Amino acid sequence: MHPPVRLVAIDMDGTLLPSTLLPNYEQAVSRRNRQALRVAQQAGITVAIATGRRMAYTLPLLEGLGLRADTPLLTSNGAVIRTLDGQLIDRCHMEARVARGLLGLLRPFGAVVFTFDRPGRAELVLEDLEQAHGRIALWVESNRNAMEVIKPLELALIDGEDPIQGMVAGYVSRMKEAERTLKASEWSSSCECVRTEYPARDVSILDLLPHGVSKGWALKDLAGRLGVGSSETMAIGDNWNDVDMLEWAGQAVIMGNATRELRTMARKRGWKQAPSNDEDGVAVVLEAAMKKHPVAKETIS
Repeated sequence: MHPPVRLVAIDMDGTLLPSTLLPNYEQAVSRRNRQALRVAQQAGITVAIATGRRMAYTLPLLEGLGLRADTPLLTSNGAVIRTLDGQLIDRCHMEARVARGLLGLLRPFGAVVFTFDRPGRAELVLEDLEQAHGRIALWVESNRNAMEVIKPLELALIDGEDPIQGMVAGYVSRMKEAERTLKASEWSSSCECVRTEYPARDVSILDLLPHGVSKGWALKDLAGRLGVGSSETMAIGDNWNDVDMLEWAGQAVIMGNATRELRTMARKRGWKQAPSNDEDGVAVVLEAAMKKHPVAKETIS
């Protein structure tokens, strides 16, 4: 029997967000999911959003949901932890020399982008906009105002100007090859590498993070600050970059729309499975959890 949930970390794309795009190519949190998030907060559960998105790319999707200003956001796959109102909790950087090494290694595999924790243009730097647009067009269009093209990209990675995250995007098979190449290289011990896959579109993103950083690391960090144990923590996700936080949380939930490989892993590890993101799976899980929560029972009634 699990203790009542005191902290829940929820992935965004493929988990909290539906698959359907709005006319502006964005997505919107469903009414049922919004309600479940608010009721959970009212019951005293800390709701954290854990996403591979950077802060500025996350905030517009959370506007108008009625979430508390101190809602924790674990962004850039855990490299930056801030509250919804912008208060910095923790942040990790990748050394510029490591970023340069990774760029030289992975440039042949696809479009390489580095993220800096700074506002405005040049928050995202890359050297081939057309190459990136060809594989991740919607992402490029949504982030165009924050992008700066720099050739060669090494010029943006000078000592003292350390990014928080890098990524390389391309075909699923190509990114698996890139991941194997990285793990066999001298740089494997200097960074973390997590893969996100969208098989239906044959698109994969390889996220490059500071050594030791992941959504799981950030969730553990946040839980420690809140005095919450892993057994009191729930994590909900759908992709490979969620695995670390699912493994750390005592109450792990995989979405029904996750790949077959991930759902098989979930069964072997005893994780629960939620309905898909298009069936309000997050709300279904939170509603069930809150029925066991002493304060939530009063809130729901």
